[in-house]
Amino acid sequence: MSKPRISDDPLFALLRTGQISQFNALKASGSTCDLTGCDLSRTDLRGLDADGLDFSDCYFRMADLRGIDFRNANLEGASFADANISGTYFPKEISADEINMALAHGTRVRYR
Repeated sequence: MSKPRISDDPLFALLRTGQISQFNALKASGSTCDLTGCDLSRTDLRGLDADGLDFSDCYFRMADLRGIDFRNANLEGASFADANISGTYFPKEISADEINMALAHGTRVRYR
């Protein structure tokens, strides 16, 4: 696997700096951003509209993901070590065991 990347995309910068409502507004207006393989470690993403986003191979180490609905997002290969996931919805194709391993050991989640 490659090293997590820090994108120079302005939408990615909004996520890294906790400006979630601005990100959601731009997303709703049709703006797009390539988030694959990005480093979202230690970010507070509460309130994020994750519908349709591709977070494959992203790092969410110690991120605050409480209440996010990832059911229609791509999380293949994402890592969630020590993330806060209380109230978070995950795609049904990711088993609870996969999520637990990703939280406890930083393994990358695999779809069934």
